[in-house]
Formats: sequence, C-alpha cells, structure tokens
Amino acid sequence: MILLSDPVIAAVPVGENGEPLVFPGGLRFGPRSPAMSPLLRDGLLRRLLAAQASLPRGLRLLVVEGYRSPALQQQYFTGYRDELRELHPEWTDERRHVEASKYVSPPEVAPHCTGGAVDLTLVTETGEELDMGTEVNADPERSASACFTASDKISAEARRNRDLLGEALTAAGLVNYPTEWWHWSYGERYWAHTTGATRTCYGPLPEPDSGP
Repeated sequence: MILLSDPVIAAVPVGENGEPLVFPGGLRFGPRSPAMSPLLRDGLLRRLLAAQASLPRGLRLLVVEGYRSPALQQQYFTGYRDELRELHPEWTDERRHVEASKYVSPPEVAPHCTGGAVDLTLVTETGEELDMGTEVNADPERSASACFTASDKISAEARRNRDLLGEALTAAGLVNYPTEWWHWSYGERYWAHTTGATRTCYGPLPEPDSGP
C-alpha cells in the first residue's frame, strides 16, 4: 500500500492545466462541518457526474468535502499527528508522520489542496446514506482500520455498497486512497502515481478570494 507520505508521491512532477474550481452542480452536498468546501476542479466534477449517471436507479453521490485550503490542511494534519503522539508516545516522529498520513495527507502533497480530491458517499433519492461500514472520515484508530477500503471488518452489505461506489468512480477515471473508502481523486499526485501519468493535471491552489 502506497501512502501519501511515501517519497514516490512527492517526486511526481506537478503540472497545472488551469481548470477552475466550480460548485458541484448536479450533485448533492452534505458537509460534516462548516469548514468543509464543496468546490471541485471542473474536470473532476464532470467525471463525478458521469459516475453518478452509471449508478443504479435511485442512488446518488453525496459530496462531503472537496477543495481544502493549505492552511486548513496543515491544521488537520498537525492536529491528528499530535493526537497520535498522545495515544502512542512510544512512536518515533517518523512513524507518527507515516501513521498520520493514513488519515490526513501531509500538506505538501495534499490532494484536497488541488481541488482534485473529493470525500463522498452514496445516498438514496430521499437523502438516506447507505451503509458503508464506517462513517465518512472515520479514522484508523477508532475504527480499527475498518475505514480502509478493502477492510474485511465490515458487513456484506457495506462491502457491496463500497464496491458499487468504487466501480462507478473507477470507471469514470478516479483513483481511491486505500486507507479511506470515501476519498477519491483525479489529476493530482496520487492519481498520477497510480495511473502512471508523467505529471499532475492540477497543482495546489491558494484559498479562493471570497471578495469584500
């Protein structure tokens, strides 16, 4: 399993095609906190809409989070790394960095900061979330690694639902981060490494200007 903390990810050359961040029209958005943004790169949105169109009748994608500012990414990563320090004081700083990257990307390679990553799940037409085995954003410590996409610690129904989500998104050109069943991306470093692309389509973006 290649983690975002692996040097091979940071070694991927960064390209930038200039696609804008857009609101995910045509998709439902249900954030877990006010800090979560729905903004996505246009190319990612088009692929998500294609994935949604391939789902069985009565199911839809629910976007939980898209773009994340570098400052917020740093806050999340530092916070979780410090939490691991309290839980596992015997770990070295290097191991703590690696273990933290199973849940929050190191800021220097963070997919969400490019607008090319999305956290999402499946819902019914009435908005009821399907059983996916854990909640979106469950961490490895508290879920006993049931948040890992291929975990065998989930029910048969949850496995079917994860597989259904994965088949639709993979067919649309996205890649999954294997420690988080809900995290999918296109165009950023992890996608480039996974697909063998020579460089990214998207680079990190500063927080959009919210205006006066």
